[in-house]
Formats: sequence, C-alpha cells, structure tokens
Amino acid sequence: MNSPNERKVDHSALRVNQAFIIGLSILAFLLDATWLAAFVGLVMLVGTAVPSLALFKRIYQHFLRPAGLVKPDVIIDNPEPHRFAQGFGGVVLALAVIALWAGLPILGWGLVWLVIALAALNLFLGFCAGCFVYYQLNKLGLPGFRVSPIR
Repeated sequence: MNSPNERKVDHSALRVNQAFIIGLSILAFLLDATWLAAFVGLVMLVGTAVPSLALFKRIYQHFLRPAGLVKPDVIIDNPEPHRFAQGFGGVVLALAVIALWAGLPILGWGLVWLVIALAALNLFLGFCAGCFVYYQLNKLGLPGFRVSPIR
C-alpha cells in the first residue's frame, strides 16, 4: 500500500520531454539553426526554474495524454533529480549556443550532441545520467541535493 507522502512522477511526461529535446536538437543541427538550439535550451531552463511552465511536458499533459496518444506512466519517484538533469542540459545547450555565436561550431554542435546523447540514453535505455549525478552529490552531502534515492 502506498503511503500518503510518497511522491510520484509521470515518466511518460519525462519521455515526451526527452523526445522533443532530441528531435528539435537534431533538427537544429541539420538546419544549422542556432536559434532552435537556443529555444530548446530556454525551454529546458524555464521548465527547470518553473516546472508548471515546462512547454514539452505541457504538450504531453494538454494534448498527447488527453488524445490518448501517450498513456501515463506514473511511478513513485523524486522529481528533483529529473529537474536537475534538465537544468544541467539547459546549461549545456546555453554554452553550445554561446560557442556557436562565438564562431566555434565544432564545440557548439558537439555540446548539442552531448545533450542529444544523454537524453537518448534516458529515453531509450532508462538511465538518467543527470539523476545519477544528483544522487552522487546527495551522497556527498552537498547543499541543495537533499533528496535521497527512493528505496
């Protein structure tokens, strides 16, 4: 039986978010569209700072789930590590955009592909590298990383 203070996360929303990040970032690369990489990074950073404004998750909540295109997958989990992972990805995309604007396309697109690879690792294999880092920082007792893994 679930206790009332168990926290839950809809992993379908996370997967939709990852799919948008991957798809739009690949499109940005293919079109050489720095503005699109910047948009994805901004969406990630805004969604981290204000979870209710997370655009890709809202598309899931308001369109994909109600239309029955994606079914919920709600499990007991902590949202903080996922937000940390998304925020870190947003920072990496911000650095990528700065590199692209600075005329360093190999570095910039390399950073974009790093975000794509890590999002794909999570989407296709279920391993969240950012969550892993979050929990390692929690284990070290760093301030701000207060949530321990659910056992």
